[in-house]
Amino acid sequence: MKLIDGKVAIITGASSGIGKAAALLFAANGAAVVLVARRQDPLDQLVRTIEERGGRALAVVGDVKEERTHQQALAAAQSTFGGLHIAFNNAGLVGAVKPLAEIQPSEWAEVLAVNLTAAFLGARAQIPTMLEQGAGAIVFTGSFVGNSAGLPGMSAYATAKAGLMGLVRGIAADYGAVGIRANALLPGGTATEMAGDAAQREWAAGLHAMKRIADPDEIANAALFLASDMASFVTGSALWADGGNAAVKT
Repeated sequence: MKLIDGKVAIITGASSGIGKAAALLFAANGAAVVLVARRQDPLDQLVRTIEERGGRALAVVGDVKEERTHQQALAAAQSTFGGLHIAFNNAGLVGAVKPLAEIQPSEWAEVLAVNLTAAFLGARAQIPTMLEQGAGAIVFTGSFVGNSAGLPGMSAYATAKAGLMGLVRGIAADYGAVGIRANALLPGGTATEMAGDAAQREWAAGLHAMKRIADPDEIANAALFLASDMASFVTGSALWADGGNAAVKT
């Protein structure tokens, strides 16, 4: 059974990591996918891979900090695939890793712009089309950082990811009665470019009850659940896909 057959989805941060895994999984489950990221070549290769596997995809190159990027993605979804049913606002940035008093205001602003304000801009662009259709599912990629724990040097990142939960709850309250769901996916450590080198990944693995970090496909599976009708009564929630990370914090 294809869980999102016939749906149209926008996925940001799609050129690598969780976003790339979600693009492949969503397409394999029947969705036409609009893939958004800053790098043209990885996006084009991903589109070719999806099409070779019988799926439908197109690339939109742009910066999620810019409102026009989200408008371009929406326009592409509508003109090429006929609408928008799912948005996986996944793009993120760790940014400067340093104690709070050493973070420059410009560094703070960049982290919040990519992780939080871009999520707002995405949802703001996506919701009107979902309202016209009478339904929609929006998923945001949060983190255990800022929600179950703080980590040294990551105050800006933690603040942005914690802020996503306020955004999720606000959208749920505003639009739940008219068929739009919004949820946050909170991964633990995941084997992406953001995970660092082998030593950093080994350290991160120790934070989790399962004593390992996730494969991006495992996080994509959780995103697919939230995006699909299997989660039809789930909104305003946080789904911990964190290998027991939050469970072992005291």
